[in-house]
Amino acid sequence: MFRLLSIEFHKLRYNKASRILSIIYFGLLTCIALIAAIKFDIGPIKFHLAEMGIFNFPYIWHFNTFIAAILKFFLLLVIVSMMSNEYSYKTLKQNLIDGLSKKEFILSKFYTVIAFSAISTVFVFVVSLILGLIYSDFNEIGIILSGLQYLLAFFIKLVGFFSLGLFFGILVKRSAFAVGAIVVWLIGESMFKGYLYYVFRTADNTSEKVDSIMQFMPLEAIANLIKEPFSRLGAVKSVANQIGETFTKSYAVDFGTILIVSAWTFIFIYLSYRLLKKRDL
Repeated sequence: MFRLLSIEFHKLRYNKASRILSIIYFGLLTCIALIAAIKFDIGPIKFHLAEMGIFNFPYIWHFNTFIAAILKFFLLLVIVSMMSNEYSYKTLKQNLIDGLSKKEFILSKFYTVIAFSAISTVFVFVVSLILGLIYSDFNEIGIILSGLQYLLAFFIKLVGFFSLGLFFGILVKRSAFAVGAIVVWLIGESMFKGYLYYVFRTADNTSEKVDSIMQFMPLEAIANLIKEPFSRLGAVKSVANQIGETFTKSYAVDFGTILIVSAWTFIFIYLSYRLLKKRDL
């Protein structure tokens, strides 16, 4: 494992675009801390995000992982370009000539996906912990540790999404087209979701029926791992109560969704291997 990882990181170290994208990604993750500085007063209205409770434990784990997950597209570009460069620079063929099997090659890419996901998760954990210790109103150890399941969901979310990117990188061979293929897949899932709403338009609990089917689609499942945290915020609930609205949404990390994303991750990696095995290099 470590031998395969060292090969991949050696390639990435000499790839300027990958280095720049990685720096931008982790730089943006660090910028989550700047949210605490958003503060302005308009007459009697005082707005300070840090005082609204977004950095309170355990809510901070939910909020920060959701925000950080939006930035995953920067690392997706690294994963996709990492694969396309293998074809452009003929390093794939050279690796195979040097004795690396196709299975080891795919594993080296998957280990890189896991490494990037793990590093990102640890990074978000450290940033969130520091912000929480500074701004949270609740610092009891039990409360701090009560929302760590969102970090697990964040890790699985990244592994699943990057595995999808790896598959399209091998399938299409060119990074721009691979990213375009992922966008087309996303549009396809959205159109299918719209079609389901049309089919069930006269049924009771239309949204529940549609969600029960869409939860098995890869991008939808990845998105469902960490649900939006904004309506969970106390200030938002307070405003909603004043206008007669109530939120009954579940924000918990669903174990079934974890299994679905894990299954899709296995499928994408297996298909990547089968595609590479059959392809004439």
